[in-house]
Amino acid sequence: MHPILKTILQRLGLGLLTLFVVSIIIFSSMQFLPGDFATAVLGQSATPETVAAFRKELGLNDPAVVRYIQWIGGVVQGDFGSSFSGRSAGREREVMELIAPRLWNTLFLAGLTAAIAVPLSLALGITAALYRNSLYDRTINATTLTTISFPEFFVAYILILLLATLWKVFPSLANVRPDTPLMDRIYMCALPALTLTLVIVAHMMRMTRAAIINLLASPYIEMARLKGVSSSKVILKHALPNAWAPIVNVIAFNLAYLVVGVVVVEVVFVYPGIGQLMVDAVSTRDIPVVQACALIFAATYILLNLFADIVSIVTNPRLLHPR
Repeated sequence: MHPILKTILQRLGLGLLTLFVVSIIIFSSMQFLPGDFATAVLGQSATPETVAAFRKELGLNDPAVVRYIQWIGGVVQGDFGSSFSGRSAGREREVMELIAPRLWNTLFLAGLTAAIAVPLSLALGITAALYRNSLYDRTINATTLTTISFPEFFVAYILILLLATLWKVFPSLANVRPDTPLMDRIYMCALPALTLTLVIVAHMMRMTRAAIINLLASPYIEMARLKGVSSSKVILKHALPNAWAPIVNVIAFNLAYLVVGVVVVEVVFVYPGIGQLMVDAVSTRDIPVVQACALIFAATYILLNLFADIVSIVTNPRLLHPR
């Protein structure tokens, strides 16, 4: 077997093992929460007999090990169980039925942000390294450090004030619906996407700049310059391919943040994403929804980190043979 393929399969196996351990942690954390789930769902006015019958219906009287095996067995088959919310009133809904449209909304917002932030950060990082210590470089660094120092909600409110109140360019709310046309959806998601772009572009830009500058001192870069190769070609054809490993890792971490760390932005703009769904599920003690959201978040982090590792290995085979 080719060593690169072998390493990729090992990383995939490690990722699955990590996800299994995380699932145990998520399930165990739910069991340690104070209070009784059935009482929280039915309310304090429920009679002990009703609570007991409800606990038996949900399987809460079974041992934790049995409930975990049943839960993880259903997850493997794509079944996350039924939501507690509305169950007492006879309006039972599947967890995936609740999560699927919210997850699509979050992925759409993350994809829109990534389509803006990744090319922008790479362009800013490369040009800042190309014109190192110039006024342009210092301006870009000062601007990105300023945006990264502010919390997401502050950036969101500033953008709402400027672009939705003083100058009515974009709507202040992004309450999209499943039947919203694509162009209208992009227009309504402009402010949330811009907020996330300003927050994450600094990390990727600074890592790109640092990786390029670090490689510019290498002997083969100096040889290319002595041969008369232009500065832009030196960076794009010689430095950038060898700088992909750290850059891809930073991009993967920020893309993971776009999926799992946008709760504040979704709340500010009233955006119906999975982060806001998880916050609502925690407040209503809807444990199956909380577990499903947490597992999706963990799987997103693990998959993106695996992707970053694979890209690092493929673009730099020397990582296969560490000294």
